[in-house]
Amino acid sequence: MTDVIAYHHPDLSVDQQLALRTAAQRLALEFDGTYGAETIERFLHTSYDQFALLSSVPNYLPLLAERFARQRLHALARVEGHHRDGKPVVLFLCTHNAGRSQMALGFLTRLAGDRAIAWSGGSEPGVEINPSAIAAMAERGIDITAEYPKPWTDEVVRAADVVVTMGCGDACPVFPGTRYENWDVADPAGLDLERVRPIRDELERRVRDLIDQLAIPTT
Repeated sequence: MTDVIAYHHPDLSVDQQLALRTAAQRLALEFDGTYGAETIERFLHTSYDQFALLSSVPNYLPLLAERFARQRLHALARVEGHHRDGKPVVLFLCTHNAGRSQMALGFLTRLAGDRAIAWSGGSEPGVEINPSAIAAMAERGIDITAEYPKPWTDEVVRAADVVVTMGCGDACPVFPGTRYENWDVADPAGLDLERVRPIRDELERRVRDLIDQLAIPTT
């Protein structure tokens, strides 16, 4: 395995530096034989920098950066043909990646299980998941509290078989050969639970229809 490169940044504490080095080591083990240390470091630290612009909780940044870098590396492996499992990848995009796209991801993950891959992103990622969206999904027995708002990147979009856009308009990325769907679904931002429930139910119906179109067996 290639040695992990040390990452130095004047704005990082010693604990954050250590956390990032440890994250890089875990990713290096996971992607050993596919990507070397330089690629892993680049993805990890660009992911960190993206979240550093948004987050007010610096202690969580290395963890978020590791999770996002892992997703991006898996996406790159699919794009470059290193990973072929036949599972369809669906990417849900909205403006803040805090409501609609997260609820849709929750439904696809629950209904399709491990027979499909669900990702999400936002053109202007928020700071946290909409509490009303979390509560609405909890009523369906789906926990989305572990999710987090994040941007999209080229490799994530290119790896998707279907890109579902919701309200991101011209900011949504377009790549030739990818199937796109635009869902006209209301934005739950600022709405209470009662007003989010119809949005949740519409998203569930649309996700179920998409699953049928893709012929994915449901749980």
